[in-house]
Amino acid sequence: MSTRVAVIILRLVMAALSIAGSVTQFTITVIEGHSIANFFSYFTILGNIFAAIVFIVGAARLVRSPTGEVLPAVRGASVLYMVFVGAVFNTLLVGADLGDLQPWINVVHHMLMPLVVVVDWLVWPPRGRVTMRTMWWWMVPVAAYVVYTLVRGPIVGFYPYPFFNPAAVGGYGGVTLYCVAMLVGFVVLAFLVRWSGNALGARRWARGR
Repeated sequence: MSTRVAVIILRLVMAALSIAGSVTQFTITVIEGHSIANFFSYFTILGNIFAAIVFIVGAARLVRSPTGEVLPAVRGASVLYMVFVGAVFNTLLVGADLGDLQPWINVVHHMLMPLVVVVDWLVWPPRGRVTMRTMWWWMVPVAAYVVYTLVRGPIVGFYPYPFFNPAAVGGYGGVTLYCVAMLVGFVVLAFLVRWSGNALGARRWARGR
């Protein structure tokens, strides 16, 4: 089996698993009468939906052409967001109450998808370069998400993650500290995603494979 075929299969399988997890959890949310708006307020859900779409589009383009791919800027964003999801969950949310989140969905969304997007990025790196400007643009959706969460939280009485809830972390000072720490981690990850994509892409595609 060629690397190209393996990448196509891996992308489609993981996209299917991720979407199945999102649909299953959404169904549970509706059946139990929980807020749909709250469901889509989880960065994990948004990140997985985005990554699954990128995987599907990327697989389809690879089927049509050996050089077909999603724009490096878009693909890099999905890698960064999923790695961030995995890093935050496995450092800040270990042991947290996951409510009605199904165990297998937790594994797929917080562990498998973050791991596989990295493997995909390293094994089949982007053909085009990711610029510094693009890297900084990756931060805009995340900044918008944080603002949305902090503004909406006190209005509806819901925070998707405890580190956004002032009552859970000793006030807004605690929230600020968490946000600053996550910002630093996010920037470091963004640099790593950009550097690895550019370095590996230049090396692999210079060989014409």
